[in-house]
Amino acid sequence: MAHHVALDLPIRDRVAAGRALVPLLSTYRGQADAIVLALPRGGVPVAYEIAMALDLRLDLMLVRKLGVPGHEEYAMGAIASGGVRVLNGEVLQMLDLRAESVEAVVAREIRELQRRDRAYRGDRPAPVLRGQRVILVDDGLATGATMRAAVQAARQQEPLSVTVAVPVGSSESLELLRAEADEVVCPLIPETLISIGSWYRDFSQTSDREVLDLLQRAWQRPCEQRA
Repeated sequence: MAHHVALDLPIRDRVAAGRALVPLLSTYRGQADAIVLALPRGGVPVAYEIAMALDLRLDLMLVRKLGVPGHEEYAMGAIASGGVRVLNGEVLQMLDLRAESVEAVVAREIRELQRRDRAYRGDRPAPVLRGQRVILVDDGLATGATMRAAVQAARQQEPLSVTVAVPVGSSESLELLRAEADEVVCPLIPETLISIGSWYRDFSQTSDREVLDLLQRAWQRPCEQRA
């Protein structure tokens, strides 16, 4: 079900994933009002390739998954910069989670969000998204909770448009996002998506060091000076 794009399977790594998305986003090339926002950490190497190839600004959209207590890999929602929280009502009902245990997870993830913001951005101010065409990038979509939080966080700032760009995603999550974003770009939609990592040859964790390195490189380019 892949759209026409050069995406060898399994995807070699996040760099190859980013390069495969470039032709699908070519209408944004060199546009001064377009900005690529990566969901760290895994979305950063993907977004970096897009921003470099299309001569666009690169920044971050900080989002944290809210894991179910005791089953952290299972998402019950997500938070994003600007106080945005998206909770999955079905999961909360099904597991009958107490409000205070949910709030404890939210508080912990807010602290981590703030830590990452300081670590990655330092004193650099967050990008102003009002009137901009925002392209949100991650390395894949499983439940879609974090990306939905990212879309809502971006929308709060009244951008011109919000595009979601991922190399691989589940059809259910993409359907949800199509209702919330202006455009969803995803070349690979497997019949069943057990995990994003299973569609990559190399899905090793992106380190903080790598995130910082790619951001610094991107922020030293001429198109960043235009912003």
